[in-house]
Amino acid sequence: MLPIHTILHPADFSENSKFAFRLAQTWARDYGARIVVAHVVEPPKAMGVEGVLVFQPEVNWESLHQRLCECYPADSHSRVEHIVVEGSIATEILRLANDYRADGIVMGTHGRTGLSRLLMGSVAEQVLRRASCPVVTVKQPARTAGALSSDMGESAATPAVGVRGMHS
Repeated sequence: MLPIHTILHPADFSENSKFAFRLAQTWARDYGARIVVAHVVEPPKAMGVEGVLVFQPEVNWESLHQRLCECYPADSHSRVEHIVVEGSIATEILRLANDYRADGIVMGTHGRTGLSRLLMGSVAEQVLRRASCPVVTVKQPARTAGALSSDMGESAATPAVGVRGMHS
């Protein structure tokens, strides 16, 4: 069996991300692994709106870190480390996976298709293609929204999970 010591969980505060975190917690408990929960903030961009430059507000890093800790807490069975970084989301996830020597990445996906995926790109797809460790993408099934047990036990519905293993 593949040893798992560190699981990277990219967090975006969505319900899909929180669902994936619960799966990461289950695996961390089963393997005695730690979870590194990471939120990536894209650098501020100036945008032109009707001839006026509009700048994004400054990020309150301390408040964002506190929110990350509250939304993705450790439980009695898992060790969790929280980090907030700035950069290109997919690039930073891949860098963090290497820096923390992650044995796997467990991330939520919004499951966009068609034009919205084409226009917005897919962070999950970029990570899947470029990661040097196994990647598990999790999309919360609609039938379980708001009704999942916190321990992902037998009573919880099965998540839609995609897995991509290591490549050479």
